[in-house]
Amino acid sequence: MTLIASHQTFKRQALSSVACGACINENCLIKRNFQSLSDSKFVDQKTTLRCKKGQQFIMEGAPVHGLYFVMKGKVKVFRTGINGKEHIVRFSKEGEIIGHRGFGTEECYSIGAIALEHTVLCYFSKDVLQGILLENPRFAYDMMLFYANELNRSESKVKSLSQMTVRERVADMLLYINRKFGSTNGFLNLPLSRKEYADYTGTSEEQIIRIFSTLKKEKLINASGKKIGINDINRLKNEISEHNFFLDS
Repeated sequence: MTLIASHQTFKRQALSSVACGACINENCLIKRNFQSLSDSKFVDQKTTLRCKKGQQFIMEGAPVHGLYFVMKGKVKVFRTGINGKEHIVRFSKEGEIIGHRGFGTEECYSIGAIALEHTVLCYFSKDVLQGILLENPRFAYDMMLFYANELNRSESKVKSLSQMTVRERVADMLLYINRKFGSTNGFLNLPLSRKEYADYTGTSEEQIIRIFSTLKKEKLINASGKKIGINDINRLKNEISEHNFFLDS
């Protein structure tokens, strides 16, 4: 089986495959449909991969060979814009799919993906997935709903970028990370560099530093190195209350 990893130096470490039925990621599309999929050979045709922190496993522009499901870890998904500037599309965690934008419609991945920590991925080839989608209406319907939800999120993000100020976009990002990854000991469970905050919100590192400094003075957030914590979630939500179309997406 040809993996996207073949387009770069991607060293796979030996890893025993975790059976889909034993997976603890209840939000995973495969796990949710396991009963209807277990009668086929589909769930036995996956490859389990391990990525180190900072390792890129999808190269932007490389041929689409299949989809990745995050079994463990956190991933940064990005696109390259004008003058090579990186734009972070989203952050993914356990149970989520990566590489779906190009699946079935494009020959090449429109995004790149990098592991933000030790990450374990379940990989299904394009041919295997297309086969099961034709055979299993329930799984195909669930996949259709997944794409519909992804479209709604993308449209909400475009709307927020066009209507929010930079400060509001930063507040919205902090709330998004808190909703998705939670916090431990007062800090968000996704430590990012100032550049990554800038690449997600569509601004510059200098603006991020200034806004963080202002939010700290107003006691809305606290910081320790790369770690950022939210002191008052309700006050931060008030920053973007007029954009409530995006708060819960």
